[in-house]
Amino acid sequence: MTFLDPPYGLFLLLVLGLYWGIGYLPQFKKKTDENDSKTTINSALISARLWILLFASLLFYSLLQIVYIPLLLAIAYLNFYFANAMETRAKGSAKTQYAQLSNQDWEQVQRVWNQRTTKLLSLGITLNVLLLLGFKYIPFLLNTFAALFNWSIARQSAIWVDDRLSAPLGVSFFTFECIAYLIDVYRGAPATRNFLEFTSYKLFFPKLIAGPISRYHHFAAQLKEQQFLQWTQASEGLWLITCGAVKKALIADRLGIFVDLSLGNLERAGSGDLWLAIFTYGLQLYFDFSGYVDIARGSALLLGFSLPQNFDAPYFTTSIAAFWRRWHMTLGDWLRNYLYFPLGGSRKGLARTCFNLFLVMLIAGVWHGAAWGYILWGILHGIALALHRLTDTLSKQVVALAAFWQSLPGTLCAWILTQGMVFFSWIFFRLPNLTEASLALRHFWNYSGDIQFAQKVYGEALQIERFHFILAIGAIALLMSLVYFFQRGLKLQLNRSVKLVLVPVSLFIVWILAPEGGLQYIYFDF
Repeated sequence: MTFLDPPYGLFLLLVLGLYWGIGYLPQFKKKTDENDSKTTINSALISARLWILLFASLLFYSLLQIVYIPLLLAIAYLNFYFANAMETRAKGSAKTQYAQLSNQDWEQVQRVWNQRTTKLLSLGITLNVLLLLGFKYIPFLLNTFAALFNWSIARQSAIWVDDRLSAPLGVSFFTFECIAYLIDVYRGAPATRNFLEFTSYKLFFPKLIAGPISRYHHFAAQLKEQQFLQWTQASEGLWLITCGAVKKALIADRLGIFVDLSLGNLERAGSGDLWLAIFTYGLQLYFDFSGYVDIARGSALLLGFSLPQNFDAPYFTTSIAAFWRRWHMTLGDWLRNYLYFPLGGSRKGLARTCFNLFLVMLIAGVWHGAAWGYILWGILHGIALALHRLTDTLSKQVVALAAFWQSLPGTLCAWILTQGMVFFSWIFFRLPNLTEASLALRHFWNYSGDIQFAQKVYGEALQIERFHFILAIGAIALLMSLVYFFQRGLKLQLNRSVKLVLVPVSLFIVWILAPEGGLQYIYFDF
């Protein structure tokens, strides 16, 4: 069951009915005459809602991969345990004899506590990383060793592991959230003593499979502030779900049919088809992933939770740094807070800053998948970020250069360079096998392809002429531009009444026009 399956709508309605309806039971109603009694009742209501969320999340995931539920619960408990250990045993206890210590003895005790905390943090991060490596990268590493050292046993082991082991859905997002929680506690945030609350956050079904990456303390704060579902929340949640369904079913899945046919038949597709396929894939990836996040955020909002935004018109940015502030924003935030800043950020000179940017994006490439194409994608973005930092530094010293980038021709040039690099790098993201990627690159110029390819793809599969398909892609790009202009330029938004009218109309259109079966969400692979 995915977000676009009809059973998901029934599932969500059932969860919403239980989650909000339980607050109307007499034992959970607020009392205003006794403060102590009010606190107890509120705690009971929160616990009841947490149990509903947990069981709903377990049911949702069990319909996808029930075999990995014990593993996810075990990982959640390990991180819960490590966080509490850092806060208690690693930092000592409130014993009265500590008040008698001299300053010198106190500094020594504090140093021991800090060392214990660091060791626990390192162990927790290591276990999370090993989990990710174990499920996603063992075949890749074995094949790499086999190629380097000609070890046939490594190649055979890679095939054996690949045939028998599949990664749990959402394991990358799951482990990143765990690492973020451990680091937040290490930095001073309080560790929760409520395993039910922590598990409900970790397995929260709207974000479980593909994010957005969220932090525990933000979730917990919202949980304790909830009253009952507000009309503004409900209407905005329904609108987000509708936008996500339109993006995914009506746009991304339709574009994906062409992308799969073109990039899945590299020998037959001509140069023009390949150029069009890469551009189309960039649009498909955006609408697919942002559509998923919209439905996730809408579902969470109906439950009273605000998940972070993940996309903010990234294809209209004029620098690669701005692109990463507006593309997969929660991943970018994670990389900045838990990798870039601990590495020194921009505090240790220009050369170190460029190296840190490169290393962070290399790790981002590795995180996305166990293939050389993802690594190369990360390297390209790392180089681009380093070059941008160098250009930005030079522009601050050369007035004429700074004036050029601020002018209309300079802005247009910056946009073309940025998006050209982004769409070029999508080649290796969509074709992580370097053999296929290199074949696509060789066919980008003066390659006629199969004469019957156009008829098979445009005539039979898409039932549209190539020229009309190009016009449709242009119309999508134009629509994106208009939305960007109205929302960010003119600061105009649809009012709530219009949105509520469009919700049932749009969902009905999705139901009628969505391609049969649909395509899997792209980020389910990560």
